[in-house]
Amino acid sequence: MQEVISHRLPRHHDNILQVIKSYYQLTKPRIILLLLITTAAGMWLGAKGEVSPLLLFVTLIGGTLASGAANAINCIYDSDIDYIMERTRWRPIPSGRVQPRHALIFALTLAAISFTLLTVFANLLAALLAMSGIVFYVAIYTHWLKRNSVQNIVIGGAAGAIPPLVGWAAVTGELNWAAWLLFAIIFIWTPPHFWALAIYIRDEYQEVGVPMLPVIEGNEETAKQIWVYTLILIPMTLLLVYPLHASGMLYGVLATYLGAIFIQKAWQLLHEPDNKDVARSLFKYSIYYMMLLCLVMVIDSLPFTNSIITAVGNSLHTWVGSAIAMFFSCN
Repeated sequence: MQEVISHRLPRHHDNILQVIKSYYQLTKPRIILLLLITTAAGMWLGAKGEVSPLLLFVTLIGGTLASGAANAINCIYDSDIDYIMERTRWRPIPSGRVQPRHALIFALTLAAISFTLLTVFANLLAALLAMSGIVFYVAIYTHWLKRNSVQNIVIGGAAGAIPPLVGWAAVTGELNWAAWLLFAIIFIWTPPHFWALAIYIRDEYQEVGVPMLPVIEGNEETAKQIWVYTLILIPMTLLLVYPLHASGMLYGVLATYLGAIFIQKAWQLLHEPDNKDVARSLFKYSIYYMMLLCLVMVIDSLPFTNSIITAVGNSLHTWVGSAIAMFFSCN
Protein backbone atom coordinates (compact mmCIF):
# COMPACT_ATOMS: atom_id res chain seq x y z
CA MET A 1 0.00 0.00 0.00
CA GLN A 2 2.77 2.44 0.97
CA GLU A 3 4.63 1.87 -2.30
CA VAL A 4 1.46 2.72 -4.20
CA ILE A 5 0.96 5.89 -2.14
CA SER A 6 4.55 7.00 -2.58
CA HIS A 7 4.21 6.92 -6.37
CA ARG A 8 0.73 8.42 -6.66
CA LEU A 9 1.65 11.79 -5.21
CA PRO A 10 4.64 13.91 -6.29
CA ARG A 11 7.53 14.91 -4.06
CA HIS A 12 7.90 18.62 -3.40
CA HIS A 13 11.34 19.12 -1.87
CA ASP A 14 13.19 21.84 -3.76
CA ASN A 15 15.53 22.94 -0.97
CA ILE A 16 16.74 22.03 2.52
CA LEU A 17 14.12 24.23 4.21
CA GLN A 18 11.34 22.16 2.65
CA VAL A 19 13.03 18.98 3.87
CA ILE A 20 13.19 20.39 7.40
CA LYS A 21 9.55 21.45 7.18
CA SER A 22 8.44 17.96 6.15
CA TYR A 23 10.26 16.27 9.03
CA TYR A 24 8.93 18.92 11.39
CA GLN A 25 5.40 18.11 10.23
CA LEU A 26 5.98 14.43 10.98
CA THR A 27 6.20 15.30 14.69
CA LYS A 28 2.65 16.84 14.68
CA PRO A 29 3.77 19.94 16.63
CA ARG A 30 0.23 21.16 17.34
CA ILE A 31 -0.41 18.02 19.39
CA ILE A 32 2.91 18.33 21.23
CA LEU A 33 2.11 21.78 22.63
CA LEU A 34 -0.63 20.51 24.92
CA LEU A 35 1.58 17.63 26.09
CA LEU A 36 4.30 20.10 27.05
CA ILE A 37 1.82 22.20 29.01
CA THR A 38 0.79 19.16 31.05
CA THR A 39 4.46 18.27 31.55
CA ALA A 40 5.19 21.75 32.90
CA ALA A 41 2.17 21.55 35.21
CA GLY A 42 3.50 18.29 36.63
CA MET A 43 6.89 19.91 37.22
CA TRP A 44 5.54 22.98 38.99
CA LEU A 45 3.13 21.00 41.11
CA GLY A 46 5.79 18.47 42.07
CA ALA A 47 8.35 21.17 42.88
CA LYS A 48 5.80 23.32 44.75
CA GLY A 49 6.31 26.25 42.42
CA GLU A 50 10.12 26.32 42.41
CA VAL A 51 11.48 24.80 39.19
CA SER A 52 15.03 25.13 37.92
CA PRO A 53 14.95 26.93 34.53
CA LEU A 54 17.60 24.57 33.13
CA LEU A 55 15.72 21.46 34.27
CA LEU A 56 12.47 22.90 32.89
CA PHE A 57 14.09 23.60 29.52
CA VAL A 58 15.76 20.19 29.23
CA THR A 59 12.64 18.30 30.36
CA LEU A 60 10.45 20.11 27.85
CA ILE A 61 12.99 19.48 25.08
CA GLY A 62 13.17 15.82 26.05
CA GLY A 63 9.38 15.61 26.12
CA THR A 64 9.14 17.31 22.73
CA LEU A 65 11.55 14.83 21.17
CA ALA A 66 9.82 11.82 22.73
CA SER A 67 6.38 13.00 21.58
CA GLY A 68 7.75 13.82 18.15
CA ALA A 69 9.19 10.31 17.86
CA ALA A 70 5.85 8.73 18.78
CA ASN A 71 3.96 10.93 16.34
CA ALA A 72 6.40 10.21 13.51
CA ILE A 73 5.95 6.45 13.96
CA ASN A 74 2.20 7.02 14.09
CA CYS A 75 2.47 8.78 10.72
CA ILE A 76 4.16 5.69 9.29
CA TYR A 77 1.44 3.36 10.57
CA ASP A 78 -1.40 5.60 9.42
CA SER A 79 -0.01 6.64 6.04
CA ASP A 80 -2.53 4.44 4.20
CA ILE A 81 -5.61 5.96 5.82
CA ASP A 82 -4.00 9.41 5.76
CA TYR A 83 -3.93 9.13 1.98
CA ILE A 84 -7.64 8.32 1.83
CA MET A 85 -8.75 11.24 4.02
CA GLU A 86 -8.65 14.59 2.23
CA ARG A 87 -7.50 16.60 5.25
CA THR A 88 -4.44 14.34 5.82
CA ARG A 89 -3.54 13.38 2.26
CA TRP A 90 -0.78 15.93 2.02
CA ARG A 91 1.08 14.87 5.13
CA PRO A 92 4.78 14.09 4.46
CA ILE A 93 4.51 10.30 4.06
CA PRO A 94 1.29 9.85 2.03
CA SER A 95 2.35 12.72 -0.21
CA GLY A 96 5.65 10.99 -0.91
CA ARG A 97 7.81 13.79 0.50
CA VAL A 98 9.28 11.49 3.19
CA GLN A 99 9.88 7.77 2.83
CA PRO A 100 8.73 5.49 5.69
CA ARG A 101 12.23 4.13 6.37
CA HIS A 102 13.60 7.66 6.64
CA ALA A 103 10.77 8.61 8.97
CA LEU A 104 11.55 5.58 11.17
CA ILE A 105 15.25 6.51 11.40
CA PHE A 106 14.21 10.06 12.27
CA ALA A 107 11.84 8.83 15.00
CA LEU A 108 14.40 6.49 16.56
CA THR A 109 16.97 9.29 16.58
CA LEU A 110 14.57 11.63 18.36
CA ALA A 111 13.79 8.93 20.94
CA ALA A 112 17.49 8.25 21.59
CA ILE A 113 18.28 11.94 22.08
CA SER A 114 15.26 12.33 24.37
CA PHE A 115 16.31 9.39 26.55
CA THR A 116 19.86 10.69 26.79
CA LEU A 117 18.86 14.24 27.71
CA LEU A 118 16.36 13.17 30.36
CA THR A 119 18.74 10.63 31.89
CA VAL A 120 21.67 13.04 32.09
CA PHE A 121 19.90 16.24 33.15
CA ALA A 122 16.84 14.87 35.00
CA ASN A 123 16.86 11.22 36.08
CA LEU A 124 16.37 7.70 34.80
CA LEU A 125 12.75 7.51 35.97
CA ALA A 126 11.74 10.52 33.87
CA ALA A 127 13.57 9.07 30.86
CA LEU A 128 11.94 5.65 31.22
CA LEU A 129 8.49 7.23 31.58
CA ALA A 130 9.03 9.20 28.37
CA MET A 131 10.04 6.02 26.55
CA SER A 132 7.03 4.18 27.96
CA GLY A 133 4.83 6.88 26.46
CA ILE A 134 6.30 6.18 23.03
CA VAL A 135 5.86 2.42 23.39
CA PHE A 136 2.28 2.71 24.64
CA TYR A 137 1.25 5.16 21.93
CA VAL A 138 2.82 3.14 19.13
CA ALA A 139 2.30 -0.47 20.24
CA ILE A 140 -0.90 -0.30 22.26
CA TYR A 141 -2.86 2.55 20.70
CA THR A 142 -1.67 2.87 17.09
CA HIS A 143 -0.81 -0.75 16.31
CA TRP A 144 -3.29 -2.70 18.44
CA LEU A 145 -6.29 -0.59 19.41
CA LYS A 146 -6.92 2.19 16.91
CA ARG A 147 -8.24 0.02 14.07
CA ASN A 148 -9.52 -2.88 16.15
CA SER A 149 -11.39 -1.63 19.20
CA VAL A 150 -14.10 0.90 19.94
CA GLN A 151 -12.24 1.46 23.24
CA ASN A 152 -9.18 2.71 21.36
CA ILE A 153 -9.34 6.21 22.79
CA VAL A 154 -10.23 5.10 26.31
CA ILE A 155 -7.26 2.79 26.73
CA GLY A 156 -4.97 4.66 24.38
CA GLY A 157 -5.51 7.82 26.39
CA ALA A 158 -2.96 6.53 28.88
CA ALA A 159 -0.18 7.52 26.46
CA GLY A 160 -1.26 11.16 26.51
CA ALA A 161 -1.49 11.09 30.30
CA ILE A 162 2.18 10.17 30.82
CA PRO A 163 3.79 13.64 30.22
CA PRO A 164 2.82 15.08 33.65
CA LEU A 165 4.38 11.97 35.22
CA VAL A 166 7.58 12.74 33.31
CA GLY A 167 7.52 16.31 34.60
CA TRP A 168 6.82 15.26 38.18
CA ALA A 169 9.55 12.60 38.12
CA ALA A 170 12.04 15.06 36.63
CA VAL A 171 11.82 17.37 39.67
CA THR A 172 11.22 14.83 42.44
CA GLY A 173 12.71 11.54 41.25
CA GLU A 174 9.56 9.71 42.34
CA LEU A 175 5.80 9.51 41.84
CA ASN A 176 3.22 10.03 44.57
CA TRP A 177 -0.59 10.08 44.72
CA ALA A 178 -0.82 13.62 43.39
CA ALA A 179 1.28 12.69 40.35
CA TRP A 180 -0.95 9.70 39.61
CA LEU A 181 -4.02 11.89 40.03
CA LEU A 182 -2.67 14.17 37.30
CA PHE A 183 -2.32 11.07 35.15
CA ALA A 184 -5.92 10.06 35.96
CA ILE A 185 -7.30 13.54 35.21
CA ILE A 186 -5.84 13.55 31.70
CA PHE A 187 -6.80 9.90 31.20
CA ILE A 188 -10.46 10.68 31.98
CA TRP A 189 -10.35 13.96 30.02
CA THR A 190 -9.18 12.25 26.82
CA PRO A 191 -12.40 10.39 25.82
CA PRO A 192 -14.74 13.41 25.93
CA HIS A 193 -12.07 15.50 24.22
CA PHE A 194 -11.45 13.05 21.38
CA TRP A 195 -14.99 11.71 21.03
CA ALA A 196 -16.26 15.26 20.46
CA LEU A 197 -13.83 15.48 17.54
CA ALA A 198 -14.88 12.01 16.38
CA ILE A 199 -18.51 13.13 16.19
CA TYR A 200 -17.44 16.16 14.15
CA ILE A 201 -15.44 14.10 11.62
CA ARG A 202 -17.40 10.87 11.96
CA ASP A 203 -17.76 10.42 8.19
CA GLU A 204 -14.00 10.45 7.69
CA TYR A 205 -13.41 7.76 10.30
CA GLN A 206 -16.21 5.70 8.80
CA GLU A 207 -14.67 6.02 5.35
CA VAL A 208 -11.33 4.59 6.47
CA GLY A 209 -12.81 1.93 8.75
CA VAL A 210 -11.51 3.21 12.08
CA PRO A 211 -13.96 2.00 14.77
CA MET A 212 -14.39 5.22 16.69
CA LEU A 213 -17.35 5.21 19.10
CA PRO A 214 -19.59 7.47 16.96
CA VAL A 215 -19.06 5.17 13.97
CA ILE A 216 -19.90 1.97 15.87
CA GLU A 217 -22.44 3.11 18.48
CA GLY A 218 -23.73 6.36 16.97
CA ASN A 219 -23.62 9.98 18.07
CA GLU A 220 -26.30 9.65 20.75
CA GLU A 221 -24.46 6.93 22.66
CA THR A 222 -21.19 8.82 22.25
CA ALA A 223 -22.73 11.98 23.70
CA LYS A 224 -23.97 9.95 26.69
CA GLN A 225 -20.48 8.57 27.25
CA ILE A 226 -18.99 12.09 26.99
CA TRP A 227 -21.49 13.26 29.60
CA VAL A 228 -20.57 10.45 32.01
CA TYR A 229 -16.83 11.00 31.64
CA THR A 230 -17.27 14.74 32.13
CA LEU A 231 -19.22 14.21 35.35
CA ILE A 232 -16.38 11.99 36.61
CA LEU A 233 -13.66 14.40 35.46
CA ILE A 234 -14.74 17.61 37.15
CA PRO A 235 -14.89 16.39 40.79
CA MET A 236 -11.71 14.42 40.16
CA THR A 237 -9.80 17.65 39.45
CA LEU A 238 -10.78 18.93 42.91
CA LEU A 239 -9.10 16.00 44.66
CA LEU A 240 -5.85 17.93 44.22
CA VAL A 241 -7.25 20.37 46.78
CA TYR A 242 -8.72 17.79 49.13
CA PRO A 243 -7.66 15.29 50.33
CA LEU A 244 -4.26 15.52 48.62
CA HIS A 245 -3.56 19.21 49.41
CA ALA A 246 -1.36 19.47 46.30
CA SER A 247 -3.21 22.63 45.18
CA GLY A 248 -4.90 25.47 47.03
CA MET A 249 -8.20 27.32 47.02
CA LEU A 250 -7.34 29.52 44.01
CA TYR A 251 -6.98 26.40 41.90
CA GLY A 252 -10.12 24.92 43.47
CA VAL A 253 -12.29 27.94 42.62
CA LEU A 254 -11.04 28.33 39.05
CA ALA A 255 -11.09 24.58 38.36
CA THR A 256 -14.73 24.52 39.44
CA TYR A 257 -15.53 27.43 37.12
CA LEU A 258 -13.76 25.84 34.14
CA GLY A 259 -15.44 22.53 34.91
CA ALA A 260 -18.89 24.14 35.00
CA ILE A 261 -18.39 25.37 31.44
CA PHE A 262 -17.24 21.90 30.39
CA ILE A 263 -20.37 20.36 31.92
CA GLN A 264 -22.59 22.93 30.20
CA LYS A 265 -21.10 22.13 26.80
CA ALA A 266 -21.32 18.36 27.39
CA TRP A 267 -24.97 18.81 28.45
CA GLN A 268 -25.69 20.71 25.24
CA LEU A 269 -24.14 17.93 23.16
CA LEU A 270 -26.13 15.36 25.12
CA HIS A 271 -29.31 17.06 23.86
CA GLU A 272 -27.98 17.72 20.33
CA PRO A 273 -25.74 14.73 19.57
CA ASP A 274 -25.97 15.17 15.80
CA ASN A 275 -25.07 18.86 15.85
CA LYS A 276 -21.51 19.04 14.51
CA ASP A 277 -21.10 22.66 15.54
CA VAL A 278 -21.86 21.74 19.16
CA ALA A 279 -19.41 18.83 18.98
CA ARG A 280 -16.73 21.06 17.49
CA SER A 281 -17.33 23.66 20.19
CA LEU A 282 -16.89 21.05 22.92
CA PHE A 283 -13.73 19.72 21.28
CA LYS A 284 -12.16 23.18 21.05
CA TYR A 285 -13.15 24.07 24.61
CA SER A 286 -11.71 20.81 25.93
CA ILE A 287 -8.30 21.93 24.67
CA TYR A 288 -8.61 25.36 26.30
CA TYR A 289 -9.91 23.69 29.44
CA MET A 290 -6.82 21.52 29.86
CA MET A 291 -4.47 24.38 29.04
CA LEU A 292 -6.14 26.72 31.53
CA LEU A 293 -6.42 24.03 34.20
CA CYS A 294 -2.67 23.43 33.97
CA LEU A 295 -1.99 27.18 33.99
CA VAL A 296 -4.05 27.55 37.15
CA MET A 297 -2.11 24.67 38.75
CA VAL A 298 1.14 26.49 38.01
CA ILE A 299 -0.06 29.88 39.27
CA ASP A 300 -1.53 28.33 42.41
CA SER A 301 1.74 26.53 43.19
CA LEU A 302 3.91 29.66 43.11
CA PRO A 303 5.22 30.84 46.50
CA PHE A 304 4.27 34.40 45.53
CA THR A 305 0.65 33.33 45.01
CA ASN A 306 0.57 31.49 48.31
CA SER A 307 1.96 34.56 50.09
CA ILE A 308 -0.76 36.78 48.64
CA ILE A 309 -3.53 34.31 49.50
CA THR A 310 -2.19 33.93 53.04
CA ALA A 311 -2.01 37.71 53.50
CA VAL A 312 -5.52 38.18 52.16
CA GLY A 313 -6.80 35.36 54.36
CA ASN A 314 -5.19 36.84 57.48
CA SER A 315 -6.57 40.29 56.69
CA LEU A 316 -10.03 38.87 56.11
CA HIS A 317 -9.84 36.88 59.34
CA THR A 318 -8.82 40.01 61.26
CA TRP A 319 -11.57 42.09 59.67
CA VAL A 320 -14.25 39.50 60.40
CA GLY A 321 -13.04 39.16 63.98
CA SER A 322 -13.14 42.92 64.46
CA ALA A 323 -16.62 43.15 62.94
CA ILE A 324 -17.94 40.43 65.24
CA ALA A 325 -16.36 42.05 68.30
CA MET A 326 -17.82 45.43 67.36
CA PHE A 327 -21.25 43.88 66.84
CA PHE A 328 -21.30 42.32 70.30
CA SER A 329 -19.90 45.44 71.95
CA CYS A 330 -22.69 47.52 70.43
CA ASN A 331 -25.27 45.10 71.82
